[in-house]
Amino acid sequence: MRGVLLTGHGGIEKLDYREDIALPRPKADEVLVRISAAAINNTDINTRSGWYSDSVMVATSEGGADGFRAGPAPSSAPSSAPSSSSASSPAAFISSSKASSPSELTGPQGNSGASRSWSGDALSFPFIQGADGCGEIVSVGSGVSSTRIGERVLLCAMQYISDTRSACLGSEMNGCYAEYVSLRSIDAHVTSSRLSDSELAAIPCAYSTAEGLVSRSGVREGDRVLVTGASGGVGLAAVQLSRLRGADVTALVSGSKGASVCELGGAHRFIDRGVPLLESLSEDSIDVVIDLVGGDITRDGSWMDLLRILRRGGRYAVSGAIGGPIVSLDLRQLYLKDLVFFGCTAQGRDIFPRLMEYIEGDKLHPVVAASFPLSEVHAAQRAFLRKDFVGKIILLP
Repeated sequence: MRGVLLTGHGGIEKLDYREDIALPRPKADEVLVRISAAAINNTDINTRSGWYSDSVMVATSEGGADGFRAGPAPSSAPSSAPSSSSASSPAAFISSSKASSPSELTGPQGNSGASRSWSGDALSFPFIQGADGCGEIVSVGSGVSSTRIGERVLLCAMQYISDTRSACLGSEMNGCYAEYVSLRSIDAHVTSSRLSDSELAAIPCAYSTAEGLVSRSGVREGDRVLVTGASGGVGLAAVQLSRLRGADVTALVSGSKGASVCELGGAHRFIDRGVPLLESLSEDSIDVVIDLVGGDITRDGSWMDLLRILRRGGRYAVSGAIGGPIVSLDLRQLYLKDLVFFGCTAQGRDIFPRLMEYIEGDKLHPVVAASFPLSEVHAAQRAFLRKDFVGKIILLP
């Protein structure tokens, strides 16, 4: 089959488009899905580049195209942000791992020798990335009814393992940057939605992450919610899912994207991240912050401003730090205001089935910014890294 192998941590050149990868065979309780559309996510970029390593202190954009230099994890967090010279240092980590013969590839082989995945575990190379996918079941393993063959399905990206642990399609197992993928039958959800294949493929990773953020932080009717990075896949999903719960939603975006986020995502208003946050919002004015950016969330303001705008007893939920993973925290803002923090990665059993209910009820409106043939994955990831779009970028096998 045709697909894209990730051959090691590093730059975009580590993505190797091939036409001779062995077709996967579904094991017991698995189904084989012919992929009709996939999508690009930040986790794809972060995994490839090695950004999840504790030694990386900067925004994902600093090494998104070229990868991050390997190095030992620091013994403690720095007292201040990295210098500009550090942020612009060469991103030259190149894995010595070489792909095995694609015709023999049945699963990940080799080893990265570094803890650079989102889970903290070392990855084995080569493997096929891609957390998002939809398609049609074409074969089933033992224990799965043959009546499932022909079903149009949406694939669960973050698969439930336990209440505190999930496995990600395209990380712990081969994913959707290919013509076919094999996965657990329970994670292939049948759909009769009128959404296009590309629109469906925009949903799994982004909307399940957003649903985890919104549900964990208890967003409810009447809440005043601020979503950072609201023009991206997860951000736009968080806006829509907060609106579904009756919240009043403010989107923090680059000004040029604001109108689109309000029109396509349903935000009540937007504020420009080019302006200090406290010039746009007053202190104690927000009930819930859903943060997907981290770092300095505005060009002239610190991450601490997010806590200043939260009311007493407010909630802060985070599932991303593309603007930088290291922030300064004034503990007085946390404990004197009785704030509650939620780190959101693992997803409960209820998250994806609830998304499917929204989809079948025509309550979700994913936004596709652009589509690329799978063979143009390099161009697609470069377009993704420019961050000059609203919604999702799709890959078509």
